[in-house]
Amino acid sequence: MKTEITEFHELGVAVRAARKAQHLRQDAAAAGIGVSESFLGKVENGAEGVHWGKLFKVLDGLGVRVSVDLPDDAAALVADEQRKFQRRRARVEQRVARKATLKQSV
Repeated sequence: MKTEITEFHELGVAVRAARKAQHLRQDAAAAGIGVSESFLGKVENGAEGVHWGKLFKVLDGLGVRVSVDLPDDAAALVADEQRKFQRRRARVEQRVARKATLKQSV
């Protein structure tokens, strides 16, 4: 079932519904996904400031898929922006690796 999410707390409602549909208690779901029960509770309650990486781990763990309906003009730019992001990420990883190498040589 697709449902439109327009506010962050609505995503929490969807996560809770997905967990309950699988007959999972919050503690069992959190343990199975690899996050704390406290974190899962924050997600389900729509708390602000949730860590994105962990949030997507929860979504994946409960089988919740996120899609974005972009305007046509923006959709045409997605592939280019993804390539730019990957290049930026690679540069950051290279800098981190260089710093780690310098620390080891000191």
